Amino acid sequence: MPVVTITLLQGYDEETRQTLGERLTDAVRATIAAPLEGITVILHEVAKPVGYMRGRVSRTPGAPLPSPAKLVRAYLDAAAARDFGKAGEMVADGFTSIYPGGVEFGSLEELMPWAEERYRSVKKTYERIDEVACEEGVAVYAFGTLGGQWPDGTAFEGVRFIDRFTVRDGKLADQRVWNDLAESRTAPA
Repeated sequence: MPVVTITLLQGYDEETRQTLGERLTDAVRATIAAPLEGITVILHEVAKPVGYMRGRVSRTPGAPLPSPAKLVRAYLDAAAARDFGKAGEMVADGFTSIYPGGVEFGSLEELMPWAEERYRSVKKTYERIDEVACEEGVAVYAFGTLGGQWPDGTAFEGVRFIDRFTVRDGKLADQRVWNDLAESRTAPA
């Protein structure tokens, strides 16, 4: 069974070490047909500052990045609350979001006039949020359903959606949105 050993500089909190161990385990499971209980991850910690030197200089650990799933959820909550300032703090320079029909926006302020033509209000109910490490950073998928009101005030609910974000260096790099709003709006009653 696979054994993964990693050496870290002392100083990372328990949550960061736990997340690292879980992600290493998941990487092994995605690559090797090994049962979960057969994968061992060992984290060795080196005392700082004298326990580790590079180029005759003691080093300190890099800061842990925020949870990509928590970052996405905080962004979506800020967007739902129309807190554009808070949401804007979470996005990287050059952030884009692409909505159904290939419509692209660079900010929530750009999105709002387009969205008002599609619905009066919308609320997301999350079924789950998944993280997947990828070459570009971490892909985060938020799954769930939408409820709200059409522009004429008629209620809707149970409309499926998926939002996919790329998180890079602790910021949102992009968002892709898929949902069944158009199909739900034209479905016979």
